[in-house]
Amino acid sequence: MGFGFNLFVAFILFPLTVICGLIWLFTRKKVFLQFIGVIWVLIVSLIVFVMITKVLFGNRNIERDDLYGEYIIDRSKFPGRQADWQYNHFRFQITRDDKFYFYLMEEGKVVKVYTGAVSFLEDYVRPRLVLQINTPTYHIIEDNPTLYYTGSSFYYVFNSPKFGNVFFVKGDWKPIDE
Repeated sequence: MGFGFNLFVAFILFPLTVICGLIWLFTRKKVFLQFIGVIWVLIVSLIVFVMITKVLFGNRNIERDDLYGEYIIDRSKFPGRQADWQYNHFRFQITRDDKFYFYLMEEGKVVKVYTGAVSFLEDYVRPRLVLQINTPTYHIIEDNPTLYYTGSSFYYVFNSPKFGNVFFVKGDWKPIDE
């Protein structure tokens, strides 16, 4: 638990328990034991409830293994013709052997592949992707992407000098039904 909870236990709950216990010793009235029991049952129930809630609904950490896979343009960020065009022309893949493949496509077929290696900076809350692209490179992948985490999913944003922010989400590429 947090620092505030520790203060509550140390300076309120334990002293209250000791005081009620001492009063019970001198008066032998069951109400003081019942009071101690109710308070401790409530506190333990609250702790169990918080732990279960964290397991079921809490943010999970992104692990390095979560980052491997294929990425496509996220058309939901800025839907429209430009997002559809980018979706049909760009995608990338990060493999388990730390290879990076950026695909340029035309009419559903890969026309050019930019390759490189990836490494991860593990000193951050979430692993940061570092690209080492073989030359020549493409304007979208000139800089390292930024990983954004929404609590239930994540996406990468590349900063392109021509397009601005280009959003990629993990997924399989499929032709757009138009």
